[in-house]
Amino acid sequence: MKTRYSYGGDEHIYVEVDEEMSLDAFFISLSMSKAVREANIPGVTEICPANASFEVRFDPDVIAPDAMMARIKELEHKAETAEKRLSTRIVEIPVYFQDPWTHETLMRFRERHQDPSGSDLDYAARINGYDSVAAFIEAFHSQPWFVSMVGFVAGLPFLYQLVEREKQLQVPKYLSPRTDTPKQTVGYGGCFSCIYSVRGAGGYQMFGVTPMPIFDPEQEVSYLKDFMVFFKPGDIVKWKPIDRAEYDRILEEVEQGAYTPRIAEVEFDLDAFNADMTGFNAKLMEALNDA
Repeated sequence: MKTRYSYGGDEHIYVEVDEEMSLDAFFISLSMSKAVREANIPGVTEICPANASFEVRFDPDVIAPDAMMARIKELEHKAETAEKRLSTRIVEIPVYFQDPWTHETLMRFRERHQDPSGSDLDYAARINGYDSVAAFIEAFHSQPWFVSMVGFVAGLPFLYQLVEREKQLQVPKYLSPRTDTPKQTVGYGGCFSCIYSVRGAGGYQMFGVTPMPIFDPEQEVSYLKDFMVFFKPGDIVKWKPIDRAEYDRILEEVEQGAYTPRIAEVEFDLDAFNADMTGFNAKLMEALNDA
């Protein structure tokens, strides 16, 4: 990995730890952005973390851009030697795969897709070498995912699969973005999954929908009363396939203020994960099952 630093106009510095996503790059980026925050550099007004990068906004009347760049670069070595460990949580997210709403939407936009003859899941299964959609869905939900970033639109999480690189699912985005995506769609683009927090345009493949709101600006949802955004970087997600009946039941509980997401507090240690991915994931899911 070679960190790249660049200016964004007069008020921003962009720091890219690596050109490709990895958990190592994520942790270095996280440690660097944390170090910038803890340094209390005069003039810094905002720090925005991303998957394997972050951006710093500053006031050039307080600190010159070249001085700001130098201060950030001084912190890189500290980040590289920081402990790659997080106190976090694993969350179960129910998903109604092959639901009628995303299916109706994707069929309206087939001319923008690589394979107009089938569904998004048909395409994803085929290009990843699976004999059936069911086998692809099993691979998608069987192992946990890591939230590496929240953003692009308010509350939208980017999720990175916690498996060996050669086992990671890869699905390109639509050739041309849709003008419509149902709220709470579970999507996929490149090596990332996501949950669309609001209805709107989108280019990720659509696999299903969750009945669990993850963004509520009115803060009326019972578990979002303290903060309107559910996810934060470092969260771990375990998808749970559900059918229409369970989807409707959870939706009703959400509307009544009675739904509580299944969550367990866990420790994520990158070195331990890299040493035994299967065993480490099993312990994460065991913690969730015990919750």
